[in-house]
Amino acid sequence: MAVNDAATSFVEFERVQKSYDGETLVVKDLNLSIGQGEFLTMLGPSGSGKTTCLMMLAGFETATHGDIRLQGRPINNIPPHKRGIGMVFQNYALFPHMTVAENLAFPLEVRGIGKSDREAKVRRALDMVQMGAFGGRRPAQLSGGQQQRIALARALVFEPELVLMDEPLGALDKQLRERMQFEITNLAHELGITVVYVTHDQTEALTMSDRVAVFNDGRIQQLAPPDELYEAPQNSFVAQFIGENNTLMGTVSKLGDGIAEVTLDDGEVIDTVPVNVGKVGERTLVSIRPERVEVNRDRLAPDAHTLKAEVLEFIYMGDIYRTRLRVAGRDDFIIKTRNAPDQRRMQPGEKIEIGWRPQDCRALDA
Repeated sequence: MAVNDAATSFVEFERVQKSYDGETLVVKDLNLSIGQGEFLTMLGPSGSGKTTCLMMLAGFETATHGDIRLQGRPINNIPPHKRGIGMVFQNYALFPHMTVAENLAFPLEVRGIGKSDREAKVRRALDMVQMGAFGGRRPAQLSGGQQQRIALARALVFEPELVLMDEPLGALDKQLRERMQFEITNLAHELGITVVYVTHDQTEALTMSDRVAVFNDGRIQQLAPPDELYEAPQNSFVAQFIGENNTLMGTVSKLGDGIAEVTLDDGEVIDTVPVNVGKVGERTLVSIRPERVEVNRDRLAPDAHTLKAEVLEFIYMGDIYRTRLRVAGRDDFIIKTRNAPDQRRMQPGEKIEIGWRPQDCRALDA
């Protein structure tokens, strides 16, 4: 899974495994390289191993097997406080009895930094997160968003080159979360720090990251930039975990010239891009994104596939219409169409024809 060359990677996991009970592996043979200044997100459902990886990198968990290196040196046996890594947690972990400025000064005191230097660094860190006027307050006097900013400032105050963030925006409301996503990404790039970010929120991962590692069952399923992850998923787990996705089941009936011909379960035959299929006769899951499906015949390309569909549900969502259809025997086929003057509203029970380009359709593992 390593993308960066080992000689230039800033953080490196080499054949790392983790078991809590000596039997079940929660992280399985992880190989991952993270470049200096990269914003890498570990994304996956609960129990997929992403947080365990972060905790091993922080030093709060020990790898059962394998090496973790920071700037080329093994850190498996270095205690957390000597790794020089900034951490931001979901629950902020601020000391309630200390003022904001004292919270920020604490990691500097631990490192033996003198009083005047401490004060200058605290001022700079607070200004970075636009909280310069709040140094004298206590955490209880701050809103959730302000507390999160302070937690971020505390992680940055001693100028670490690596910052780890574990679901840091999970407790915030949608609007504030989106603003903080933008601020964290901007700040990381401005300062040139390396960020390893853990979340189960796909939108967060897609909007913030240089690359995303999608975890499931203790392994990285795919490691790629956000657009590649969404447009070109390598297996059915990634296709269904990232964004909304339509799936149709079928059997591979022909393979060749970069095309897999698939006979769907209702007998319809379509052409797809073969991504994760072996041979003719194998079962496959065909994946197509809702926004790639066209309902307007005039907009269909000459080589587009068309299938008959029945409208089951039509939902107005402001900027888009979301329509649920019955297609090839399935009742969960979704299409998204722009709210445009030429886009008409469809009625439940209406029979329509839908289509898409073969290159937008992928044959994956069943």
